[in-house]
Amino acid sequence: MAEAEEAVQAARGRKASRETRRQQLIEATIDSLAKRGYADTTLADIATGAGLSRGIVNFHFESKDNLLIATLQYMADEYVDHWKGAYRRAGARAADRLWAVVAADFDRRLCTRRKLAAWCAFWGEAKSRPTYQALCGARDDAYQATVEALLAELKAEAGYDYAAAPLALALCAMLEGLWFRLMMGDGVTREDAHAAARTLLATTFPRHFTAEGPRMA
Repeated sequence: MAEAEEAVQAARGRKASRETRRQQLIEATIDSLAKRGYADTTLADIATGAGLSRGIVNFHFESKDNLLIATLQYMADEYVDHWKGAYRRAGARAADRLWAVVAADFDRRLCTRRKLAAWCAFWGEAKSRPTYQALCGARDDAYQATVEALLAELKAEAGYDYAAAPLALALCAMLEGLWFRLMMGDGVTREDAHAAARTLLATTFPRHFTAEGPRMA
């Protein structure tokens, strides 16, 4: 029994080690994309940034393309899990949910110059790389569909004079634009960008929001 227990623990340790190494390499890839851009990121840069050998990179991912796809998948999953978690925690009201998913875009855990620069690096390559386009598109489509459904609920509740689909597109495009401004580092802060988004919600949906938050039911 003792030997079996030791074998199980050893297997778990090897699995944890593999997951740790993979995560180190993904984080180093994000760092390199943010620092050097897509074209100038190399496996040597990533290995050095992770404090690992080139052989370890090849062992876990086999190629630069595989590592980049894994990095984009990780970022896309992280983003979706984050805003969906905010949506679930917000409660049943559409106004609370919309406020929460917009705020999630400016959470300090995801909205950093480092991660925004990595996103921009992938977006720049998406047009010519179908895998990137599919991953980025799936992330954007799910978010926009959720926003559209919430806007339809707000319209039904308050009789706003808009069509939900084009307004959802406009709102999502505005959020993406704020991310670009933050990535460019032109003086706009994360707090400034979030305040701009809150102001837009309050102005567009005055029966549901003030600039400070959703109105009480």
